[in-house]
Amino acid sequence: RMSTLLAGESHLKKDSVAAAYFYDSKGKAWPEGHLLRNQELGAIFRRIAAEGSRALHEGDIAQAIVNKVQKHPTNPGTLSLADLASYQARQRTPLCFDYSVTASFSTSSNNKDYRICGMPPPSSGAIAVGQILGILNNTRATSLPPDHDAQGIAPSADWLHLYTEASRLAFADRAQYLGDPDFVQPPAGTWMSLLEPAYLASRARLIAAGPDAMSMKVAPPGTPGGFRSSYAPMPEQPEYGTSHISIVDAHGNALAMTTTIEDAWGARQMVNRGKGLAGGFLLNNELTDFSFSPSDSSGTSVANRVQPGKRPRSSMAPTLVFDRATGRLVMSAGSPGGAFIIHFTAKTLYGVLNWGLNAQAAINLPNFASFNGPTLLEENRFPAATLNALNARDHDVIELPMTSGLQAIQTAGHGLFGGADPRREGVVRGD
Repeated sequence: RMSTLLAGESHLKKDSVAAAYFYDSKGKAWPEGHLLRNQELGAIFRRIAAEGSRALHEGDIAQAIVNKVQKHPTNPGTLSLADLASYQARQRTPLCFDYSVTASFSTSSNNKDYRICGMPPPSSGAIAVGQILGILNNTRATSLPPDHDAQGIAPSADWLHLYTEASRLAFADRAQYLGDPDFVQPPAGTWMSLLEPAYLASRARLIAAGPDAMSMKVAPPGTPGGFRSSYAPMPEQPEYGTSHISIVDAHGNALAMTTTIEDAWGARQMVNRGKGLAGGFLLNNELTDFSFSPSDSSGTSVANRVQPGKRPRSSMAPTLVFDRATGRLVMSAGSPGGAFIIHFTAKTLYGVLNWGLNAQAAINLPNFASFNGPTLLEENRFPAATLNALNARDHDVIELPMTSGLQAIQTAGHGLFGGADPRREGVVRGD
């Protein structure tokens, strides 16, 4: 996959450091099986291990980053050593919400009450996932099992109608309210207003019910806690990149970690200190997670607009699930995929918690999404009858590749059960 992506990439070759590392002397991408040794990155990792984060923010590594940005041949930036030295990571309180499963056909657990925890804003992942699950819990989706046919297990058209309608409602709120909490006030004074049970129930009532119900196509944002935002909704725009790992160690400590440089090769700029070591590291293009437009046509500001010192809104959704009664870990999950991350993660959680699937079977389910527009389905994974049924309900159905990279670990009996997405290069390992 890496060789294929490099072969199809045109801008990375324009950077001399990246070109020397990822391509041969004729500019051809290294083939599958070629061993790349990143000596520069190895040396930098050793520096960070010995000196901590100061190794990145001060000294020759910081100087190399600044030089790369300021000396860009066509688009030089103004990043300074002072910018790097003053940067501070933010430690934020996890955003957690309760989730109860009542489906009579679920065999996932005798205890159906869960506590789901994820990243708070500026990540939109946990709130959007929580809204989708919470809205679905107020619909007949809870009584709909997945379909089984020759292609395997897949959501039914009835369930997909309800899921994508819930997604439209969640993404309408996401576009209206979500941004860096150091700059953007949460509606009604708390982000939990977007997950308040009565609010989610009121949002669910906007979904047309019944087997012949029509899609709303585009949902409006809500007014959580009676709050009306002074911001303009952010227009939809593409998001890219990201990697995810889930780990549980021998002591039961669990990790769900999602990380990104935004697009697959970031800013296409590779930093090397010039000490004769091959490789280096790529700079991100994370500014593209901000709204491309700072305001709407009337001049009303977008919450996720660019501002100095501000962190962009993301869709990352690293998730830990706990048994609400005992506090024991049930699951660690997450995925790459830009804005699709929210749907990939919600799908896997629903498959395990509601449908009683193991982590691998839930990951293997076909992918689906809506960003408050068309209904998106993973190509060649759904029968024609499903597509026809959704089209009959006025869904604008689009089939496209959805290359998730889900990773999940769930507790199972006296051990652990892991799942890795067959669509990418992830694997399950254990001792």
